[in-house]
Amino acid sequence: MDEGKSTVRAVDRALDILLCFTTKTDWAMTEIAEHVGLHKSTVHRMLATLEEKGFIERDRSTDRYHLGLKVWELSANLSRTDDQATIWLPELVRLRDQLGETVSIYVRDGAERIRLQAVQSNQPVRRVAPVGVRLPLYAGASSKVLIAYEEPSMQESLLQSIAWPQTVDLEQYRQQLLEVQAQGYATSFEEREEGAAALSAPIFDRNGKLGAALSVSGPASRLKPQTMRDYAPVMIEAARRMGTMIR
Repeated sequence: MDEGKSTVRAVDRALDILLCFTTKTDWAMTEIAEHVGLHKSTVHRMLATLEEKGFIERDRSTDRYHLGLKVWELSANLSRTDDQATIWLPELVRLRDQLGETVSIYVRDGAERIRLQAVQSNQPVRRVAPVGVRLPLYAGASSKVLIAYEEPSMQESLLQSIAWPQTVDLEQYRQQLLEVQAQGYATSFEEREEGAAALSAPIFDRNGKLGAALSVSGPASRLKPQTMRDYAPVMIEAARRMGTMIR
C-alpha cells in the first residue's frame, strides 16, 4: 500500500512539473521547485526522468527546460487551438490548394524526424503523409533542412551519429547542406521512396532559430526540377509567415 501511494505521489509531482509549462514556455530548475513546492533534488530527479522519456528538454546553453517532442506526438491526435501544429493548419491548407500537393511539417528528434502535421493532396495520384510518423534523418528534403540550419556543433554531431546507408557519400552530403543554406530550400528525388519527390523550406522563429521544416511532396512525375524551382519562393514565403506564428 505504501509503495502504491509513493507511485501515485511521484506521478502527481511529475504532472505538476509538466503543468508549469502551461503558464510559460521555459523554466529553470529552481523556478520549478519553488513553483511546485518541492525540494530541488526531487525536481532534479523528476526532470531527469521526464527528459529521458522525451517530455522535457533542457537547453544546454541556458540550463532551462522546455517541453519535449513527446508532447507533440501525444497531441498529434488532438484538435486544440493553442497547439502549434493546429495554428499552422490554415496556412498548410492554403499552400496545399495553391500547389496541389501534400504539405507537411517536420521537426527533428535525435537522428529522426517526426511529421507533426500534414494536409493531403486532393489529386487522385498523391503522396499520403500520416501525422505522427517517425522517419530517418538521412534522406529527404526536410531532413536536409533540419540538419543544414542547425548550430554548427549540433550539425557535426548529427552527421557523425546518423547511421548513413552505404549509398550516401557523406562529403557530397555536406556539400548539399551548403547549397541548402545558400538557396534557402532543399529538394529530394526518390531518396527514400521510389517515385516520390519533395521540396522543403526552414521555418524560423522570431529569434531566427530553426523551429521546423515545411515540406511539399508528391510524385516525381509532377514535382520535376523546374517545378521545384518555381515552387521554392512560394514555400519560403509560407515558411516565413508560419515562423511569425511560433509561440
